[in-house]
Amino acid sequence: MIQFARFVLPNGLRVLVHEDASTPMAVVNVLYDVGARDEDPSRTGFAHLFEHLMFGGSINIPEYDDELQKAGGENNAYTTNDLTNYYCQLPSANIETAFWLESDRMLSLAFSKKSLDVQRKVVSEEFKEHYLNKPYGDVWFKMREMAYERHPYRWMTIGRELRHIEEASLQDVKAFFSKHYTPVNAILVVAGNVVTEQVYELAEKWFGDIPSGIRYQRHITQEPEQHEAKRMDIEAEVPVDAFLKTWHMPSRMDPRYYAVDLLTDILGSGASSRLYQTLVKEQQLFTNIDCYHFGSSDAGLICIDGKLVRGVTLERAEAAVEAVLARLKAEGLTNAELEKVKNKTESTLAFEDMSVMNRAASLAYYELLGDAQLMNTELEKYQAVTAEDIQEESRIILREGNSHTLYYRAKSPALAEADISITEEDEEEND
Repeated sequence: MIQFARFVLPNGLRVLVHEDASTPMAVVNVLYDVGARDEDPSRTGFAHLFEHLMFGGSINIPEYDDELQKAGGENNAYTTNDLTNYYCQLPSANIETAFWLESDRMLSLAFSKKSLDVQRKVVSEEFKEHYLNKPYGDVWFKMREMAYERHPYRWMTIGRELRHIEEASLQDVKAFFSKHYTPVNAILVVAGNVVTEQVYELAEKWFGDIPSGIRYQRHITQEPEQHEAKRMDIEAEVPVDAFLKTWHMPSRMDPRYYAVDLLTDILGSGASSRLYQTLVKEQQLFTNIDCYHFGSSDAGLICIDGKLVRGVTLERAEAAVEAVLARLKAEGLTNAELEKVKNKTESTLAFEDMSVMNRAASLAYYELLGDAQLMNTELEKYQAVTAEDIQEESRIILREGNSHTLYYRAKSPALAEADISITEEDEEEND
């Protein structure tokens, strides 16, 4: 059970405090309720660009990293389609430095043509290196465009087109900042060797006078139910043929989410999963294969992806995948299999809670979802899932009419094989 206190400042900033006297460190985590799904379709990639700009200095503090390092701290950030999260860790004795730094860039981030030009170049190079010039780099551009017709999940966190970042103006980024980077759209979590009263005083001192801003109201068009399968067949200069197939799944807060999460683990999480055992070890059709989902706030995707053994056709590989899915739909799973996947989930949740940094990030995320106490009750929701629930979800979700299939063929079979992942980098992290 993770204990925490919660209060809200008059300007709308939500503050959560988790005390842990077993460590000499403290973590200050600031989550902003903005991600790639909140962008203008003609100006994508801004949430990720802003993650970089936030480290460019504020009006009063030219170099964020320099001041944090003087206090013995380290920091990083990541962006997803749903949120942007900034975090730092430092000795708890120096915690006020983190409050000073985070509040100052929330209030008065320095906007300059020089800073924008520098960060725009960094992001543009990242776009080219990881998505345009890397084998399989465009896989998720194509898959998202095929899977989503209306929802902004149809573009990746890095952006839909490189030119959107290249053409970003100073006025564009200022408008994005003033709309989203405000106390009323933020969650502050402080965890570690701290006391709640101290955090309350520091939060009021450093964040209390920042204008609240206007709470961002989303009006996102949700993706309609899909009834007809979609397919794409492409060739590219990649080492080996790759197979991807996705299906629409419920949102993160849908009660069905927990059964679907366990379903993906049973199918394709690790060497003991059904897909790996059958298609890699036994039939030797794939060199690797995975099944996963992104846990999106809005309705997301289940994905099965893998790279084929040379000489195996994509058609044969897909038929073998469908046979594994058909067996699960028809026969379900054993109690032993269910118990195993639940135990694995419990271990994963416990491991995630081991570090203070992870606990801080989790509290911020669950608060964003609507209730930070979910962090303490999710295991019960997983434990309540039955084998019949998982079988039913496999029948509802893993149907052909709900699917999107991508054949990614290698143009030049002579290319050397490489262990290149085609799993989407759904969290763009600052380095």
